[in-house]
Amino acid sequence: MNLTLTGNHLDITPAIRAYVVAKLERINRHFDHVIDVSVVLAVDKLRQIVEANVHVRGKDLHAESVDADMYAAIDLLADKLDRQVLRHKEKRRTHRVEATPVARTMARGGSGGAA
Repeated sequence: MNLTLTGNHLDITPAIRAYVVAKLERINRHFDHVIDVSVVLAVDKLRQIVEANVHVRGKDLHAESVDADMYAAIDLLADKLDRQVLRHKEKRRTHRVEATPVARTMARGGSGGAA
């Protein structure tokens, strides 16, 4: 999983980076096919905004959370992404299970080619 952290009007400290990585490990634990994660941390007056784009095989997931505390916003974002990833994983699994193999009938005694 490639992780890109960007800060708008904010310096990303090693503590914030470690916290984001720890929270995003839960997503990687539920779904192995995460290709790329882009997280943007921003400060707008008293609002702490965290946005994330997760590129998984077959789909791009986006989540955003706003809170007065940066760590609380990161927690909310991780919960939202976790729900989206689990929903995506469940959809992939149900589509695979519901697909039934096509029964092919072939005339007996023929080579299967045009006569």
